[in-house]
Amino acid sequence: MRNILLIAKREYLEQIRGRAFKFSTVLLPLLIVFMLGASYLTDGKTMAAKHVAIAADSASLADAVRRRMLDDKEAKFTVDVYAPATDEDRAALLKQVENKAIDGLLTLRTSSAGAFTVTYTSQSTGDFMTTERLRSAINAGLLNERLIAAGLKPLEANALLKEVSIDTLQVNKEGKAAKSDGMASFYKATAMALLITMPILLYGMDMARSIVEEKASRIFEVMLAVARADDLLAGKLLGVGAVGLTQMAIWVVAAALLTGSALAAPLLSGNFALHFSWAEGLLFPVYFLLGFFLYSAFFSGLAATCETAQELQMYMPLAAVPVWLSFGILPLVLGDPNSVWAVAASLFPPTAAFVMIPRMGLEMPPLWQFAASIGLLILSIWAILWFSSRLYRVGILMYGKRATLPEILRWLRYS
Repeated sequence: MRNILLIAKREYLEQIRGRAFKFSTVLLPLLIVFMLGASYLTDGKTMAAKHVAIAADSASLADAVRRRMLDDKEAKFTVDVYAPATDEDRAALLKQVENKAIDGLLTLRTSSAGAFTVTYTSQSTGDFMTTERLRSAINAGLLNERLIAAGLKPLEANALLKEVSIDTLQVNKEGKAAKSDGMASFYKATAMALLITMPILLYGMDMARSIVEEKASRIFEVMLAVARADDLLAGKLLGVGAVGLTQMAIWVVAAALLTGSALAAPLLSGNFALHFSWAEGLLFPVYFLLGFFLYSAFFSGLAATCETAQELQMYMPLAAVPVWLSFGILPLVLGDPNSVWAVAASLFPPTAAFVMIPRMGLEMPPLWQFAASIGLLILSIWAILWFSSRLYRVGILMYGKRATLPEILRWLRYS
């Protein structure tokens, strides 16, 4: 135990004094704040102004669609109406689209049977946001025309189609409904996902690289004279894990100081309010440590089989796969935190830490899911440590060539 603590202390002090720790402590939260801030400030403002021409058989329908398009202030439409439009008008407008004089041509045609045919022509096929906004404007315009045709006055039809706003409420543990903001929950969950994902991957990969570097420098041969291989691995895991907890403690203290300042007032009050519970504060470091031990133990064993950093890079995509899965399922988690897929990803050890944390930011899961998730993570860490420690014992003293799969299996039997 004494050797484990000495090695952990060495790793901890070496990491804490390094420039990488200082830079990541400051820059990582700033990067996440910048990303989320840019997303918040540009939300609804990413659409460029569009110049669209409407060619329709019915002038009243074209005017109704035009009004709906201009009411959408975020879209920034400039609309020209040609109604009733002839075939020559449509051909001339298509020529303007081809020459980029206008961005798109919206054609509204009415058959003799009263059926509508709608086409939108532009040079971009991937502008789905414009297409969705046009669909909404056309449906509202058609409904307005049908209401007027049924005998309603234009003002009455417009009143019926007037949009309403929705206030969102969330039921707390006391059973009371409190006002909440869906966007605040979205940004909170995303920030928590990034804050736990990036340190786990960065520290896990950094530990694997340090093993390759120490193996190449033959420093392990000196260290093994006073400590067992298992002690070296355990000391490294504890030391680097303590570095991660120290970094998080610095972030928590900085956040606590920031909440008492005037800068944090807009984030802690009003409609866009961010609040963190004690349960989130306690479980966040728990899942960080479990996720860190899981990935670091796995990559430490693989790093012991590598001769150079270039060989280690071949294994790095394995670390990215659970992250891709976690962020791929994040939209489902945001839509329904208690869906089958969200619960399954919270219990699956490789993705548990990355999914359970944002779920907490949206809605606190049941206690049994926390217990099952943490229990499965501990069992997985034990199994991976068994695997990695056996690779580590033999691999750190193997030089000269890349380890093959049959050799790795022999190492496991030797241990």
